[in-house]
Amino acid sequence: MPETTEIVTTHDGGRMPVFAVRPASGRGPGLVMLQEIFGVTDYIKSRARDLASLGYVVLAPQLYWRLGPDVKLPENTQAGLQEAFGYMQRLDEAQAIDDAVATLEHLRAQSETAGKVGVFGFCLGGRLAYGVAVAAEPDVVVSYYGSGIGNLLDAAPRVTAPVVFHFGEADQFLPVDEAHRIEAAFSGHPGTEVHMHSGAGHAFDNPSPMWHHKAASEEAWPQTTAFLQHHLPPAG
Repeated sequence: MPETTEIVTTHDGGRMPVFAVRPASGRGPGLVMLQEIFGVTDYIKSRARDLASLGYVVLAPQLYWRLGPDVKLPENTQAGLQEAFGYMQRLDEAQAIDDAVATLEHLRAQSETAGKVGVFGFCLGGRLAYGVAVAAEPDVVVSYYGSGIGNLLDAAPRVTAPVVFHFGEADQFLPVDEAHRIEAAFSGHPGTEVHMHSGAGHAFDNPSPMWHHKAASEEAWPQTTAFLQHHLPPAG
C-alpha cells in the first residue's frame, strides 16, 4: 500500500503535514484519522494501514504541527503521558478542529475518494472527531473514548452523519455516566451505535501494555469495520 507524507493547506494558509496511506487499488472512500494525545505515532499509522487494507484512503494530520515538527511521544511511560498532557493543554482545540476540517475538505476533493469521506478519532482525536462532525458534514464518524464530549452535547443535533462511539466501562478519564449521557443524547439519531466494553480502561485499543485491553480491542475493531462497511463501503 502506498504511503507518504503529504501537505494540507489549512484555512489560514498554513502547511500541515499528514501521514497518507492508500489502498492497493489507489482509490476508495476517505477517512481522516485523528491522533491520540501522543501524536501521529506508529500505532496511529498502523491503524491507518489497517483501514487502507480494507479499501480506504486515510490521512492522519499532525495536529500538533503548530507546536512542533513531527511530535510523537512515548505511549508506555508516565513521563511520556505527562509530556503528552502538556501538548494537549497547549493545543488550541478549535484550531485543531478547523485543521481537521481542512483535511476532510482536502480528502473530499481528491478524485480517488469520489467525495465520500469520514472522520475517525482515538482519545483526544475521538473528541475532535465529534467537533468535526459538528462543524462540517463528514459521511461517517468513529469516536473511540472521546473524553469531554459529555460537556459538548448541546451541539449534538448538528451532527448529521452516522456515528459509532466506543467506551470502556473502566475508563479512568471518561466516567461511565458521561458515556451514558452521550448515548442518551444520540438515542434518536439515525445510524448511531454505542458500544460499551466491559473491564476496559481508557485507550484500550492502543497496544502499549500501559493501556491495552485485548478483549475490548478485539471486540471493538470488527464492530467498527462493520459500521464503516455499512455506512461508507469501500470502492468495488
